[in-house]
Amino acid sequence: MLLVALFAVATIHRIVLSHAELRGFKFRQTVLAANRQREFPNTSIPNFSLWSEQRIRNYQDSLAARFSPAMGILHIPKLQVDVPILEGTGGLSLNRGVGHVANTASPGSDGNIAIAGHRDGFFRGLKDISLGDAIQIETLDNNQTYIVDRIIVVTPSDVSVLQPRPHSSLTLITCYPFYYIGGAPNRYIVQASLTGSTISNHPGRIEMESRAASGRSNVVGR
Repeated sequence: MLLVALFAVATIHRIVLSHAELRGFKFRQTVLAANRQREFPNTSIPNFSLWSEQRIRNYQDSLAARFSPAMGILHIPKLQVDVPILEGTGGLSLNRGVGHVANTASPGSDGNIAIAGHRDGFFRGLKDISLGDAIQIETLDNNQTYIVDRIIVVTPSDVSVLQPRPHSSLTLITCYPFYYIGGAPNRYIVQASLTGSTISNHPGRIEMESRAASGRSNVVGR
């Protein structure tokens, strides 16, 4: 009787724990699916119409890689761009989305948030952006809107565009010219101010700039 009782207790214990594990696994699956949908809304099938063939292949190859959760989503309504913001500007990050530049303000915070992207991928459409266009950053905590107030072209060594501005800002970086074959010689910079912030008195402008490179690291961009 004692052995039968021990067997019954062990069997019940096993069944209970097994069901608990199954419920736990199903719960984690549900949470993971919900998080993925929240982190990458509307980004599962990018619009490849402006992308280079190599960039499309690189994006498809990146789908097999594992990434830390996205920091947020970059929305550019005029360009129909909705892309995850990943930490860092390494090759995999820029193939899968756009990359947050290290040592700049984090998405959703104050300061100058710098984000880099490929000129033949997600940021190809930046060639058509204009002063006054809206750009949005969506994070788990908030949704902020920025208005483009400056478009410039600088040398890769010019990191002044990463410095804090007088107001909360967003800086988008890609290589320039957009259709240059090989490593592009310049960087195309789009800067936007958080709505509601006070904008300095410089007029919005598009300009070609060549600045001294000594003692400064490269501005990222592809």
